[in-house]
Amino acid sequence: MQPRSGYLDAPAPLAFAHRGGAAHGDENTAAAFARAVDLGYRYVETDVHSTADGVAVVFHDATLRRVTGQPGRVADLRWADLASVRVGGATVVPRLDDVLAAWPDVRFNIDVKADGGIEATVAALGRAGAGDRVLLASFSDSRLARLRALTGGRIATGLGMRGVARLRMASLHGRPLRLPPSVVAAQVPPHYGRIPVVDRRLIAYAHRLGLHVHVWTIDEPAEMHELLDLGVDGIMTDHVGVLRDVYRSRGHWAA
Repeated sequence: MQPRSGYLDAPAPLAFAHRGGAAHGDENTAAAFARAVDLGYRYVETDVHSTADGVAVVFHDATLRRVTGQPGRVADLRWADLASVRVGGATVVPRLDDVLAAWPDVRFNIDVKADGGIEATVAALGRAGAGDRVLLASFSDSRLARLRALTGGRIATGLGMRGVARLRMASLHGRPLRLPPSVVAAQVPPHYGRIPVVDRRLIAYAHRLGLHVHVWTIDEPAEMHELLDLGVDGIMTDHVGVLRDVYRSRGHWAA
């Protein structure tokens, strides 16, 4: 199987640092990304919201409460307000364009978390000239459709929840499936509730379409080995040291 995007030009299986490796106690920060890159990661998963003044910022939640202990919605605050937010003296809400500029050799898997972040994200990618090293993701199929329209389909994308469901049903019943040309990967959990998602049939079907299958968020070595035995093309983890060790044990660690 040949990937349809330069974003996926590294040897599979890919190793993704989820939010930079959230198990260390911080997430989506410059420190987290630096730690992952120092370990040898070249793929980082992250999340984006937009500020009230249209700046794309790297942050998972809609509000500051869980990460910072402070009140406030990201979408209601200006960049100048967020730039001063600290936890333990460290900045915790970086700008997307700053992150892209800091690691020009790293590929970023960007989950756009809200409709308000669409235009800000596309603008940040344009300023950074980073369109060839990102994949745009979202749970929302309509949000992904808008991202594809704004980027002219020139930036790699994943599938939303409805798209994943269609892919799964097509794999089970052998039905043809047409996808937007920018879709290069199905990024899925191993199961939704008690319903299994990832199995050999799904992987084989996705591969026939030219798609990678990336699975999130996997933190246990036994499950990592099981998924790699099935033939997945990438794993996202919060435990970056654990996944590195599993890949090393199988001869997959390219760093």
